Amino acid sequence: MKVRPSSQRPILEPCSLKGFAYQLDPYIGCEHLCSYCYALNRAKTDWTNEILIHQDLANQLERELSALEPQRIYMGWNTDPYQPLERKHQQTRQALELLSQRGFSVSILTKSDLVVRDIDLLLRMPEPSVGFSIAFQDEQVRQRFEATSPPNERRIAALRRLKGASIRTYTLICPVMPFITDVAALIELVAPHVDTIWIYALRMEAEGDSNWQNVKGILDRHFPGLTEQYRQIAFSAAHPYWAQLRRELEKIQRRSRLDLRIELRW
Repeated sequence: MKVRPSSQRPILEPCSLKGFAYQLDPYIGCEHLCSYCYALNRAKTDWTNEILIHQDLANQLERELSALEPQRIYMGWNTDPYQPLERKHQQTRQALELLSQRGFSVSILTKSDLVVRDIDLLLRMPEPSVGFSIAFQDEQVRQRFEATSPPNERRIAALRRLKGASIRTYTLICPVMPFITDVAALIELVAPHVDTIWIYALRMEAEGDSNWQNVKGILDRHFPGLTEQYRQIAFSAAHPYWAQLRRELEKIQRRSRLDLRIELRW
């Protein structure tokens, strides 16, 4: 993997998620290359062989933070802050060190158990949270869609350690892959280790987009009977599949009293 500095660009960017004014992407690009990822459609470089890093993250971020009041920053919107390059380049850890020194906090979304390395920094922050996204209960199937990301077993172990350290944890069952993701099984898997479970539908924008072409290729090779159904379901929030899933999840919610956030509309 080639790593090179990006041209000067902001490290903190506006965040559209409720409760967050800013998001922070320590890397530009993501080695995990999950086939369904929306960020692939906006990629400016080929993430299969090149990832960009901020040339002087510490000094630039310090300048950007100096103009802000302490607040929670979201990490994990366009790239995984704990992708494999983080072991060497530690852009994420540098960012967390500065944020903790200045009284900021974070909510992190990742697929990597490397996040437990930074429990010491998270514990210096007010009310941090860490979440993992999980979409597949079957390891062989998971590898077809997200081959370079860590297996569920490591994600669950990391959630257990974070929760044991009194850090707030959550899971995104995301994206729900119709007829492949067993949402009920994943809820049962993660429930003992998280405070909140979010459930998001597989959503595609256009058939020419990279993520749809990736998913379609996998379906054509391994699940050929599902391709046309996906074409209908993934492009329509009004498809009956999502309404039926919502009804099933609401039953689980009433029965279990878990904090389920069912986000199947867009």
